[in-house]
Amino acid sequence: MTTRITIRKPDDWHLHVRDGEMLKAVLPYTAKHFGRAILMPNLIPPVRTAADCRAYRERVMAALPAGSKFKPLMTCYLTDDTDPDDVERGFRDGVFAGVKLYPANATTNSAAGVTDYKKVMRVLERMEKIDMPFLMHGEETDPEVDIFDREKAFIDRHLSKWVKQFPGLRFILEHLSSKEGAEYVKSAAPQVGGTITPYHMVLTRNDWFGHGLKPYMYVMPVIKTARDRAALRKAATSGEACYFLGTDSAPHPYSRKVSTNGVPGMFNAPVAIETYAKVFEEEGALDKLEAFAALNGPKHYRMAPNADTITLEKTPWTAPEEVKVAGPDERAIVYRGGETIEWKVVA
Repeated sequence: MTTRITIRKPDDWHLHVRDGEMLKAVLPYTAKHFGRAILMPNLIPPVRTAADCRAYRERVMAALPAGSKFKPLMTCYLTDDTDPDDVERGFRDGVFAGVKLYPANATTNSAAGVTDYKKVMRVLERMEKIDMPFLMHGEETDPEVDIFDREKAFIDRHLSKWVKQFPGLRFILEHLSSKEGAEYVKSAAPQVGGTITPYHMVLTRNDWFGHGLKPYMYVMPVIKTARDRAALRKAATSGEACYFLGTDSAPHPYSRKVSTNGVPGMFNAPVAIETYAKVFEEEGALDKLEAFAALNGPKHYRMAPNADTITLEKTPWTAPEEVKVAGPDERAIVYRGGETIEWKVVA
């Protein structure tokens, strides 16, 4: 039985670190074990322009621990009014690594997102021309669509058409949550890639509200069935290059997360790579972890893998239940907080 594994340092291709005091509190947990991360632009106000992005990147760099070699990869928040010229300048100047689609009101801080896809076709045309990645929160927000079917409906109504309309555009369907989503990504690879979170491979909706409602498990896309979980585990551990690591770690102040109308997002950065290792071990696929965590994402984004490595060992430890945050935010709940974690990064 394997009890120790060394892999290239992983990257997180979908991460929220917020801003201000929350940024300072949570960023070190990712910077400790990951070489790079795609940072989400859904701040208040959003990161809409290259100028916004430069300013946010400066705040991120200032929040890094001393001596850290972590590299943030920044994204542009797509709106109905996004300027294709600004997007191109930001990409060519190395400010933007990609453009992020939030359908309006699909998830946290998405009110400024796209309301009419016709309005952003010029941006997608420009992105295809300059070979700029297109990241998507892939859910249909039509109120007639059941919340458990939103990913499939987005693929059927939009993504499957865009892939044909823009054959040279690289897509990333983020936080895959369904069997249909995982299967579609494979069918459309290598043009389409997909990220998979640790919690979508561990939890089902029975865990979320089958034995008392657990608000900290509320995420978007929502956790689904055992059938979907099995498909995601199979996809991630398959070795297929179209699937790669994206934690969607998303911290919130406790008062916003656990409330009458709670917000979606699960802060899992403190236990992320360790939880992936647990899943891959359970699936008999530890030999595939490096590809999923450290090789497939860079390949899709056309970047070199990290040169550094990390070593994980089968050594139990207890995850913190929460992370303290200065000021009014006070604290953020940690996914698997208080649990015994089976794997530990030891080098």
